[in-house]
Amino acid sequence: MKFLTSGEYYGDKRSELRHDGIMLSKYRYTKVKTDWHYHENPYFMYVLRGKMKDCNKRTTTLCPSASLMFNNWEEPHFGSKHSTDAAGFHLEFEKSWLQKHDITFTVLEGSKLIQHPKVHVLFAKLYRELNMMDNYSDVTIQSLLVQICDSLKTEQSVESKKRPEWVDGLKDLLHFDENTLSLEYLSQQLGVHPVHISRASSKYLNTSLGEYIRQCKLKAAIPLLLQSNYTLTEIAYQSGFSDQSHFNRVFKSHFNMTPKAYRYRLKTKCGC
Repeated sequence: MKFLTSGEYYGDKRSELRHDGIMLSKYRYTKVKTDWHYHENPYFMYVLRGKMKDCNKRTTTLCPSASLMFNNWEEPHFGSKHSTDAAGFHLEFEKSWLQKHDITFTVLEGSKLIQHPKVHVLFAKLYRELNMMDNYSDVTIQSLLVQICDSLKTEQSVESKKRPEWVDGLKDLLHFDENTLSLEYLSQQLGVHPVHISRASSKYLNTSLGEYIRQCKLKAAIPLLLQSNYTLTEIAYQSGFSDQSHFNRVFKSHFNMTPKAYRYRLKTKCGC
């Protein structure tokens, strides 16, 4: 079985940044199927476009565009491509960086698909910084990395709490039914009073219900912004926003720029 050292992946490397124990890289995946292998360090794969599968000895995970996959170190797995074109963005941590910042990923055993939309938004910001790289990017990247790790630890802490069965159903609706999200709709689907859903959301979602819904919509919008064949109006409606103006306001509140500016800067900097 092949052992991949720090910063080593299958595919065609498009760009890479190494700094103080972290590696950020962008790859185009070229193989239909990789060999069984494992990695020296823990890493995240954000699928920028295309469809991938991540397979280990326990399970097979579908990873379409906008999926965020975590793979721990020394976890044997292989990947397969299920579309003509596929590309991904990697974030890899050396153990020295984790120790320096008192961060552990022991709670994330093996492979795990990360669903929390806040982490997806943070990765979108990180991807932007990788492509922008100005005088402020270094401190911004370091801050985003700590936020990502803190968010994951908080999510694991929340998931470990004993919670009502309907909370899992709520998460499924929030992640996969973006176009019909309202408190009344959720109440009807779950059979739970809307006031109870609203009050319990902060405890079990680690944020308010409204903010979680906004982040879910942004999570759906981000990969569409990286594809030139969608207009901003189309992206707004496909992501569940009421109109493009609403999309612009929510996006700007999280990214300090409009969706148009985000798309333009990425295209001019990296040609994506």
